Amino acid sequence: MTLATAAATGLAALAGAAPAQAADAPLRDLAEAKGVYIGNALAAGKLDGNARYRQIAGQEFNWVTAENAMKWGVLEPSRGNYDWSGADRIMEFAAANGQQVRGHTLVWHSQAPGWLENGGFPAAELRGLMYDHIDTTMGRYQGRIAHWDVVNEAFNESGGFRDSFWYRTLGESYIADAFRRARQADPSADLYINDYNVEGVNAKSTAMYNLVRDLKAQGVPIDGVGLQAHLITGQVPSSLQQNIQRFADLGVDVAITELDIRMNLPADAGKLAQQARDYRTVVEACLAVSRCVGVTGWGISDADSWVPDVFEGQGAATMYDSGYNPKPAYDAVAQALGGTGDDDDDPPGNGDGDGCTADYTVASQWNTGFTGNVAITCSGGSLNGWTVSWDFPAGQRLSQAWNAGCTQSGARVTCTNAGWNGTVPDGGSVSFGFNAEWSGSNPSPDTVTVS
Repeated sequence: MTLATAAATGLAALAGAAPAQAADAPLRDLAEAKGVYIGNALAAGKLDGNARYRQIAGQEFNWVTAENAMKWGVLEPSRGNYDWSGADRIMEFAAANGQQVRGHTLVWHSQAPGWLENGGFPAAELRGLMYDHIDTTMGRYQGRIAHWDVVNEAFNESGGFRDSFWYRTLGESYIADAFRRARQADPSADLYINDYNVEGVNAKSTAMYNLVRDLKAQGVPIDGVGLQAHLITGQVPSSLQQNIQRFADLGVDVAITELDIRMNLPADAGKLAQQARDYRTVVEACLAVSRCVGVTGWGISDADSWVPDVFEGQGAATMYDSGYNPKPAYDAVAQALGGTGDDDDDPPGNGDGDGCTADYTVASQWNTGFTGNVAITCSGGSLNGWTVSWDFPAGQRLSQAWNAGCTQSGARVTCTNAGWNGTVPDGGSVSFGFNAEWSGSNPSPDTVTVS
């Protein structure tokens, strides 16, 4: 039984909503015309395994942030042994696409290597390790990274300093020390403090405001404040612009650094419309303050988002759906940046996918697992690089795939073409297979999308 629909019409199935269209110009061009940047977080591994991901990342954004590849636990998993492969891949991609890079992040309590966090180092040694890491990491990319998140998430929700291993051992001074060292390591980079739940005026953002004020008064080289903006649909703080302005009035730049706006699933037309309004509100708040320099999203598409793995029952937080089709939020951002948001041209270099469907079948099944097959067929359309997505309805878990690169996040399975089978001409077809585990029942997905 064919259960597929073309992803280009996937949003139309949500309560009759019309699908969002690609803007009349890439977001990066619109942002540059406004004097700001538009960025996104990139996962190094997806740059080589997903043609559509790579295309959107290069075409739409003029700034990129390494989602994980520059975090300490990834760079130096064992003491003295660095792995630069992912970070270097991000840098190579940015250079090839004329993009600036935001370095993320140097000093953070989370995603630190176990040898560091649990090492029980005395203060002098821990400070020395921090200095060495800043010197080594910033030194490798000196002059090539425009902004660095030097200190990340230093505060708790009440406005006190977070009880991290940094604070317990070094006290508040670790923050100023990190900024001073970072300035020495790369004098050309702008240095930021970055945090979440500081978008509106509240106890946490006020604590960060007071710290930035004090650091400036002490001559500590801090250039900017990053507001992460992991928000909830319908709950953008009403004081967002006021908060951006008060930080700017301290003489620092402000950036929206990790924007996503999640909703309770499933998505529907009303939620997507509210999300679009919220995205526009955030971008317009930044544009209203002269020292707000840009907006960076966190995840190219819903298929790449961290949200469903952390917030149960929530997701659909980005500007692109899991099939890499622009959502109403994309149009809203384009319009906020001065575009029309209503041009229906498909991105260059990619078949439009109209007339292409994916047929999901269970080839064989046993008591704990099954083998599935997906056949992509184009009739009246074509694909140059494809992504197929579906939601397992009964808790099935993907275990293996062939002829495609497949990942699973929650119920969502996303498969992209291999290096040799990405082109599907009009009248042509390709297929791929997978193994998965099941328990209780093994119903087929309601919908499979291909783009």
